[in-house]
Amino acid sequence: FYFRNKHRPFLLFVSFLHVHTPLVTTEKFQGRSRHGLYGDNVEEMDWMVGKWLLDIIDKEGLKNTTFIYFASDHGGSLEAHRGNTQLGGWNGIYKGGKGMGGWEGGIRVPGIVRWPGMLPVGTVINELTSLMDIFPTVVHLAGGEVPQDRVIDGRTLLPLLQGTVQHSEHEFLFHYCGMFLHAVRWHQKDRGTVWKAHYATPVFQPEGSGACFRRGICPCFGDGVTHHDPPLLFDLSQDPSEANPLSADTEPL
Repeated sequence: FYFRNKHRPFLLFVSFLHVHTPLVTTEKFQGRSRHGLYGDNVEEMDWMVGKWLLDIIDKEGLKNTTFIYFASDHGGSLEAHRGNTQLGGWNGIYKGGKGMGGWEGGIRVPGIVRWPGMLPVGTVINELTSLMDIFPTVVHLAGGEVPQDRVIDGRTLLPLLQGTVQHSEHEFLFHYCGMFLHAVRWHQKDRGTVWKAHYATPVFQPEGSGACFRRGICPCFGDGVTHHDPPLLFDLSQDPSEANPLSADTEPL
């Protein structure tokens, strides 16, 4: 692919089977990680990205002319297991995981960008972006314009990455579980506060576990979710773990 297209613009989309159950890991990487088979799978994916993508791009002299964006489509799966062995990921301080439409653990993922000479090195951006932003970003890079006859939910990432703007253009994001709206996020720009309202949340099994271990994955509707009226409300700016829902007493606004 690289050899055929290195003298003209190209778009390469690579979607790994890693890191996903059944965690197919080659013998070379089994037992490499302190974090079991899941960690082995992560290490093999890391090796593949470096060996098959980055190294070849560098070797072909495309390093300074290639925009690379590495991300995931959801947070780590918590319920995955084989027998008594836990195969799921770890979402740090964030509650919940894959398949949960509202909790941060199912939404927040790493986004890593590389474009030497065009983007500042070592920058950490804590602004809200979305995989929906990839489409307008690629169109922007190609010198095109997004369609004007419909609403495009994504926003080009380039101004944020280049530092020409300090804040994401996303004011609201709607978080769905399948076709069911579970939560809405609002970035209140004048206060710099990020609010999250949950209209439905999965019923964790066991209670307080942060996952649906007895079901294998959390459902989006039915008896497996709790509906909240009024919604559960969190200030993610102060409580990213979504541990302390607000009330009219604790947050008059």
